[in-house]
Amino acid sequence: MERARRLASRAILKRLVNETKQSSNGQMSCRSPVLYTPSRYVSSLSPFGSKYYSRSDLLGGRNVPNSFGSQQVRSISVEALKSSDTFPRRHNSATPEEQAKMAESCGFDSLDSLIDATVPKAIRIDSMKFSKFDEGLTESQMIEHMKMLESKNKIFKSFIGMGYYNTHVPPVILRNIMENPAWYTQYTPYQAEISQGRLESLLNFQTMITDLTGLPMSNASLLDEGTAAAEAMAMCNNILKGKKKTFIIANNCHPQTIDICKTRADGFDLKVVTADLKDIDYSSGDVCGVLVQYPGTEGEVLDYGEFIKNAHAHGVKVVMATDLLALTVLKPPGELGADIVVGSAQRFGVPMGYGGPHAAFLATSQEYKRMMPGRIIGVSVDSSGKPALRMAMQTREQHIRRDKATSNICTAQALLANMAAMYAVYHGPEGLKAIAQRVHGLAGVFASGLKKLGTVEVQGLPFFDTVKVTCAD
Repeated sequence: MERARRLASRAILKRLVNETKQSSNGQMSCRSPVLYTPSRYVSSLSPFGSKYYSRSDLLGGRNVPNSFGSQQVRSISVEALKSSDTFPRRHNSATPEEQAKMAESCGFDSLDSLIDATVPKAIRIDSMKFSKFDEGLTESQMIEHMKMLESKNKIFKSFIGMGYYNTHVPPVILRNIMENPAWYTQYTPYQAEISQGRLESLLNFQTMITDLTGLPMSNASLLDEGTAAAEAMAMCNNILKGKKKTFIIANNCHPQTIDICKTRADGFDLKVVTADLKDIDYSSGDVCGVLVQYPGTEGEVLDYGEFIKNAHAHGVKVVMATDLLALTVLKPPGELGADIVVGSAQRFGVPMGYGGPHAAFLATSQEYKRMMPGRIIGVSVDSSGKPALRMAMQTREQHIRRDKATSNICTAQALLANMAAMYAVYHGPEGLKAIAQRVHGLAGVFASGLKKLGTVEVQGLPFFDTVKVTCAD
């Protein structure tokens, strides 16, 4: 609507300029009418009412109202004073005048009378009429209001950790990915022939995950670390065909992950047991899997090599929740022997956002690839024999009967996975290692300073970036 007004104003101005030129060249009759007519665009501000006035009338002062040239201002309607960029006005392009004409062509004097004649009153509720609500704020007013609310925020340093870390978003990723409408979707592309760019970025995400975890298969992201751990728990149950109904979670895992797994376990008829690492017991013979955190939620970095061998000796699958940035300097879980690795890609250039959304990941071995949840991007060839990307192994999760499906995950966090992938591309392997080493170094300086103070007890176990401090009573 605003564009139409601008175009109309330009057209009017152009005609007036042309008429002026023609008049000066003697090519126009002095009685030729000027475009001072009542119209949708100019009548509310026109001092001449609804009459036509010729150029000679205006120049000679004949037949022109007394108000012309005086300080008198013509009154305008309340409707003309309202903002034009509220949602109803922008959404419905028909003006009130046009709506009245449309209703008149149907034999009614207004839109309301048309509705009254067509929609039975019995199914309408007076209290729900939209006329009782304001039009709401305009876009500019809403932005101003949100900035005012934002200014009230008090920004503090977060020392909670537990899977959520502040990060710096490179401006090039912010502009070209996060703020680019072409990437605005959490879904993996279904039309591969028109989505090769996004598919390539998701393939980069999968490659990044497999490189860092040391396992050959990864999906194109899950919803968050907690649900990824719950999906891994379901995988352990499915791998063993539901014959073992206990899943153990080490108490060094993030508390939100433990809670989500407990909630999801009800649907699988699984029993979730939390225990200290040294107290985990497989003697019941009913354990399908065990979940550990690497590094732990309190920062400790443990060598799980012997722990994993012991679990495998009892036929138990090992799920490891981990931190991607830590894996740039730590031994990969795949080399330790983990069967499934999950985690969050949040600290790879995705803001905390008050806890989400963030892209999770799940990696596993080739042996369990058909048990994996979520989408998988694969390399194929097109009709011309050229390399092309598409979603692979869809029969296991898309084209399958509900009772045969191994997971009910039907979506991803593609936008945020793409941001994480681009963050890795932007920094490169050495750049990511440099960030990890700096983070670890700063944590070490912090721990050393606290020890020198002598007022608190600092955890003595190896750590990556989380320091546990015990204060005196």
